[in-house]
Amino acid sequence: MEEDERLSHRSSFGTAAAAYAEHRPDYARTAVRWALEPAPGPRVLDLGAGTGKLTATLIALGADVTAVEPDPAMLTELRRALPAARALPGSAEAIPLPDASVDAVLAGNALHWFDMAVAGPEIARVLAPGGILAGLWNVMDDRIDWVAGLARVGGCAAIGPRDTPTGWRAETADAHLPETGVAARFGSPERAEFPHGQRRTADSLVATIATRAGMLVMPEREREATLGRIRAYLASRPETADGEFTLPMLTAVLRVRRL
Repeated sequence: MEEDERLSHRSSFGTAAAAYAEHRPDYARTAVRWALEPAPGPRVLDLGAGTGKLTATLIALGADVTAVEPDPAMLTELRRALPAARALPGSAEAIPLPDASVDAVLAGNALHWFDMAVAGPEIARVLAPGGILAGLWNVMDDRIDWVAGLARVGGCAAIGPRDTPTGWRAETADAHLPETGVAARFGSPERAEFPHGQRRTADSLVATIATRAGMLVMPEREREATLGRIRAYLASRPETADGEFTLPMLTAVLRVRRL
């Protein structure tokens, strides 16, 4: 993805902040626990926190959380959902926290949007020695036949290159983590995947897909045509045609330790 296109995609979510808050899934608690397992303490930065999906899980697990989010509309939704949470405006490239002030930096479906040439030194700056950087992604489990079909029908704007397990593994194989140009040293990346699921109806799954960046930046006529194909596909499948169903997912985690 070209830089201009990446910037357009990552800045698109605020236009659908309320829908994002309503429809996007949370993260598997087992995945969040694994991400935090080696952290030296409870202080966690949720970086690129969006509407607080990961923040809420961290709070439920007892972490001392600070959420940082650059988009004002997304931050408003986070504060509405979690009024007691510490939530600050800021970005991965300009983190509004002191040096060595957190034991872990987690990013839910956000790490791929960071400019790591700038964000890497910032993350290293706020992490205490031994601290953890972890990215988490919810990916659709296309080992299930109807999910694989959904990925084919929706196309890459609806189901992107890192939105399935195989795609995620390929996209993160050479992930640009803070390895060069950073005073602090980081260890070797570790990866793990954890079963997850989200109760959906056909309508709410379409609404979820409509909050993806590729859909948000798409011309309206093309977007409606794509969502129409997805609706027709879901109506044609016995697993999704009537009532609620579970969307099978994995929460995939990439973590690295600051040495």
